Amino acid sequence: MGTSLSFQKIGECLYRNPASGTYYALVKVRGKQFKSSLKTKNLTEARRKLKDFRNDIGRIDQAAGKITVEALADRYLATIQHQAVATVRKKKDIAQRVKDKWGVLQAKDLKKSQIMSWLAAFKFGSGSRNKHLRLVRAMFKLATDDGILARSPIEGVKEEKVEKPIRQTPSPVEFQAIVDSIRSQPFADTREESADFVEFLGLAGLGLAEATALTWGDVNFDRGQIITFRHKTRQGFAVPIFPQLRPLLEKRFVRAMAQNGGSAPLPNAKVFTVANAKKAIEAACDRLKLPGYTSRSFRRTFITTAIERGVDIKVVSQWQGHRDGGKLILDTYSHVRPVHSEQMARLMTTENPSNVIPMEGVA
Repeated sequence: MGTSLSFQKIGECLYRNPASGTYYALVKVRGKQFKSSLKTKNLTEARRKLKDFRNDIGRIDQAAGKITVEALADRYLATIQHQAVATVRKKKDIAQRVKDKWGVLQAKDLKKSQIMSWLAAFKFGSGSRNKHLRLVRAMFKLATDDGILARSPIEGVKEEKVEKPIRQTPSPVEFQAIVDSIRSQPFADTREESADFVEFLGLAGLGLAEATALTWGDVNFDRGQIITFRHKTRQGFAVPIFPQLRPLLEKRFVRAMAQNGGSAPLPNAKVFTVANAKKAIEAACDRLKLPGYTSRSFRRTFITTAIERGVDIKVVSQWQGHRDGGKLILDTYSHVRPVHSEQMARLMTTENPSNVIPMEGVA
């Protein structure tokens, strides 16, 4: 803490820096001294924070308190193995960067300034910075929850606001042109499969993972719905077989029956035999002189079209397997809402719109 000349002792374990007015805690537990700024100039608040600090110190496992950053990172990674494969892989990559930087350093000795300097050294955007920050935060939260550390060095550090650019989205006409271009290639063995796969993405509004995993057991023509699984959120959900989608699925079902000797395809048989039409999409966009659209672009086409046709945002959200009541859709597609707003504004007239049936006997 320094000499008695530089800090004023206010009470048991409580000190004050006369130059700044900030209060500090100096606590000794089982022969080991712990010191920390209480980050306040208010005496009442300082006493409360001192009490919390002493309680935190008392919970610390002194043996585990010597854990290295590398061991703490491994301890954290062991808790996320149930997450999606791609998510685990990305977190392992970030954790490896943490270990490469501070592996042998004891976790209790890592300072906030070191973490901030490390993050600042990377030449990446706000999104990637926030992912690195979240992982470090999660590591040290685990350490505090387990009684390894009293405080996290990353406390108070906020994530950067991520810009949300309006991504290029093909119009329905461009989407159909891409499908037709893929289907018309004379020397492509998989042209029909690839074209059907891409067409399904745009007409069903599902992602690549959901479309690739789709089996005939997931498709119920009688109930008019598809049961699928959103891998990103690990949640199952149902999607209607939209009128625009039914002819494509019926065509593929007839083809699957022919390939199965006239019998219905097995429930576990895949609806699509291609897993990715990336090259076909790139080639079609190049031929048509269109932007470099991807499979994700067609999902955006579906959502944008649905919103502009007046489909309720909450319903669109449910079709996407979201459980936030439409918040993500509203945030992501806010640029579409003015179009929908203008359409709805036309209904606010003193005359009855054409879709309203007057009730007899009511003025």
